[in-house]
Amino acid sequence: MYATERQQRIMAEARQAGRVEVGLLTELLGVTSETVRRDLTALEQRGSLRRVHGGAIPVERLEVEPTLDARRDRLAAEKGRIAARALELVPAGGSVIVDAGTTTQALITALPTDIRLTVVTNSLAAATVLSGHPNVELLFLGGRVRGRTGASVGTWATTALTDLCVDVAFMGTNGFSPERGLTTPDQSESLVKAGFVRAARQVVLLADATKYGDAYLHRFATLDQIDLVLTDDSLPDDSAAELTAAGPEVVRA
Repeated sequence: MYATERQQRIMAEARQAGRVEVGLLTELLGVTSETVRRDLTALEQRGSLRRVHGGAIPVERLEVEPTLDARRDRLAAEKGRIAARALELVPAGGSVIVDAGTTTQALITALPTDIRLTVVTNSLAAATVLSGHPNVELLFLGGRVRGRTGASVGTWATTALTDLCVDVAFMGTNGFSPERGLTTPDQSESLVKAGFVRAARQVVLLADATKYGDAYLHRFATLDQIDLVLTDDSLPDDSAAELTAAGPEVVRA
């Protein structure tokens, strides 16, 4: 079993049981305790687990929704590769929606400063960067701004989306899976995300592989509403196949 496969199994066990213990994992996986500890350390560095004495706990048990600052530096290389592939899908001279989130923000950062584009966003961080792009027509959604994510939400935001039709929506998510679709902890943010999905001709999910299998309280899209999942190359083949069977094309950067 490869390290990625072991770590996926560890995460599945952690989510099912609420925690994992080193001793039980050595028996389950047929590896040494040192190997298990290395896997737990790798998963903690990726932000998926929190190490505790004798084992680990999935982060969703400890923190309902990490802040933007807490997520910004996690998996920066993977998010950069995802953003680079997403950049190929940006229609020069066209219109896009860019959702709030750290991976979608990596796409904003990668945009050429001279690109001609109409951008709709509810992200304060994205709007701050794009305001310095002279050829970008920036449409920032109004509403209440959530301090945890820097995203505008509420009726002002969802009403503005009612009659929009854009070329591509670049979406973020807290978790995604074939069974649960795309989910997020906050209802108000979920409603805006659902509006983004409805407003776009093509919907592209930008999400690192650690979010695969996670499910939060509010679903804003099913996988058959997503045209393309752009993730990183740590997503196992069987997980990619499950996603593809549910509807979208899957590209691993």
